[in-house]
Amino acid sequence: MIISFTGAQSTGKTTLLNACKDVYKDDFNFIDEVTRLVKRNYNVPINEDGTDITQLFIINTHIENAFKIYDKPKGVILDRCIVDGLVYTGYLALEGKVSKWVFKYAKNVFNLLLPKIDKIFYTHPGDVELVADGERSVDLEFRRRIIDLFELVFEMYDERLKNKVVILKGTVEERMEQIKMNLC
Repeated sequence: MIISFTGAQSTGKTTLLNACKDVYKDDFNFIDEVTRLVKRNYNVPINEDGTDITQLFIINTHIENAFKIYDKPKGVILDRCIVDGLVYTGYLALEGKVSKWVFKYAKNVFNLLLPKIDKIFYTHPGDVELVADGERSVDLEFRRRIIDLFELVFEMYDERLKNKVVILKGTVEERMEQIKMNLC
């Protein structure tokens, strides 16, 4: 089983992944954050400063993660998935910061990887404050536009995402209860 968190920056994905590590350590393997790893490994700008190279590294890391899953005897929970790759690449394409072909590549990879994901937990932004951590963007307008793009993707791909996306709301404890209900 392949599970992923998805959502804008600072909406609780990593917090929930860490909570899941405690609860599901015997049932799942865990793959941590993609974007920050790419930033650290390749010294490329992320968030609203992303480039063609940044997004290609990120999309390719999503592909690598998809293949790592087949090496694991247990299920896998991802901190982010290809939905994030599509949304952030889409934002950067709209801003003219990535090429159209990079966005097309992200969309093609999205279409290939989406069927492999069993459940996508979308961390609703309404319950979580935007907090600086030195890497994530704290630009409120950028965050709002990313949230709008997530909602647009959910609307555009409604048929393909139906029964996959669960919107998590509330406190960490309430969100964990929603996760437990969907994983039993």
